[in-house]
Amino acid sequence: MAPHPQRLTVTRRGWALARPFTSAHGVKTTADCVIAEISDGDSRGRGECVPLRRYGESIDSVVAALDAMKGAIFSGLNRDTLQRALPPGAARNALDCAFWDIDAKRAYRSVAELAGLGAVTPVVTAFTLALDTPEKMAELAAANRARPLLKLKLGGDGDVERVRAVRHAAPASRLIVDANELE
Repeated sequence: MAPHPQRLTVTRRGWALARPFTSAHGVKTTADCVIAEISDGDSRGRGECVPLRRYGESIDSVVAALDAMKGAIFSGLNRDTLQRALPPGAARNALDCAFWDIDAKRAYRSVAELAGLGAVTPVVTAFTLALDTPEKMAELAAANRARPLLKLKLGGDGDVERVRAVRHAAPASRLIVDANELE
């Protein structure tokens, strides 16, 4: 049986975004996250999360939840027992990812192999256009018109014009609209 992680390190990290990101929830200029790192002396696993205010989470609450798990980590908490030890949310996500990472490293396999998923194949991902004026969204869409999939953040008034402007600027791209749980 593999040794259990004995140490949990929790850090806060903020990365500056290349440009402000606007959605119906506000404007972000940094990506603020919490990093959970577990180690057993030989192997190290890392996971991260972004707490979401709309789910009652904050950087402080997630750091506190993870700090509270340090004793359980030392006592042998693992990927399976974690599911009962923490409720769903950012803290459990970060710790779960760290457990998957360390378990995969110990087994000299990928996480996909460890999970029984086999070889990972490439997938098309969306490039997100932040909520802005139709003109600015069209400008960013034009600069990314070679991308097969564009996701548009929308926010109410002017959305039809935003979609039309993006469609005109990137006619070959598939579009996804994201209304961000407008209230």
